[in-house]
Amino acid sequence: MDWLLYEKEAISKGYANVCGVDEAGRGPLAGPVYAAAVILPPGLEIEGVNDSKKLTEKKREALFPEIKEKALAYCIASASEKEIDKLNILNATYLAMARAVEGLPVKADYALIDGNRMPRLPIPGETIVKGDGLSMSIACASILAKVTRDHVMMEWDQRYPQYQFAKHKGYGTKLHMDLIRRYGPCELHRQSFLKKILGAGASRTTRAQSIGKRGEAAAAAYLEKRGFRILERNYHCPYGETDIIAEDGQYIIFVEVKTRKSGAMVEGAEAVDTVKRKKLAQTAQAYLSEHPSGLQPRFDVILVTPTEENRCRVEQLPGAFVLGE
Repeated sequence: MDWLLYEKEAISKGYANVCGVDEAGRGPLAGPVYAAAVILPPGLEIEGVNDSKKLTEKKREALFPEIKEKALAYCIASASEKEIDKLNILNATYLAMARAVEGLPVKADYALIDGNRMPRLPIPGETIVKGDGLSMSIACASILAKVTRDHVMMEWDQRYPQYQFAKHKGYGTKLHMDLIRRYGPCELHRQSFLKKILGAGASRTTRAQSIGKRGEAAAAAYLEKRGFRILERNYHCPYGETDIIAEDGQYIIFVEVKTRKSGAMVEGAEAVDTVKRKKLAQTAQAYLSEHPSGLQPRFDVILVTPTEENRCRVEQLPGAFVLGE
């Protein structure tokens, strides 16, 4: 098979810089959709390159830096989960493709697009069904898009470990769907993709859960930056749940996270009523019976106020309440 057939045909028509374009991440329930555009030097074939779906993760990772090094130019772009919800996944994919083509440091004059529909681009081009298995430049683009997206999802796994993004990369596996039902969605989830999982009437609950999970993530990041070690997030026992359990070498703290609207007045112990305090105390006792510690227990409240997009104001209230008060 001639991996450069389509590139040669375009060059024979007078085009100088032919780019291959492909995407990764149209199907997942979470995360952006990525696209890459790649221009290869004329005549270059990279050994081992193929449709990214036909390669092992190890092989994709090995080819990733080689493609970037040998390409005449490349660009990797994305469309966010919010853009996916707003535009739908097809149009968001085309947006990512257009961004990739327009972002090339060497301007392309012709595009080879994987698929059967042409996105709106500033240059002419053609679509190739299963092009990632027929065109060298498209196959290279598929690898760059896939590996980049996988790396991003593994980074998000560190921020939201309860969803185990590193395992499924956001795809709708049984594990992922079960975790969404258990914890609710986070800011990375595509809300328009979740109706079959959470029910069509769950949009208001979904938004509330998403805000709450965002607040918990902001609280955990706040603690880690201040030297606390996170022991558990969303610890469950028969008595109830604790949002975060952390320690700093002196205290083991049981944290209740309250995400509030801007301007809401909730202070100190008022953030946790008497019934909730009792449940927190029972949950703490259950945890300490499973994980004995010589550290002094403390009950904190962390107030989180979302401000701008993807930002939160965090306030920690150490010892917000004492048992027996």
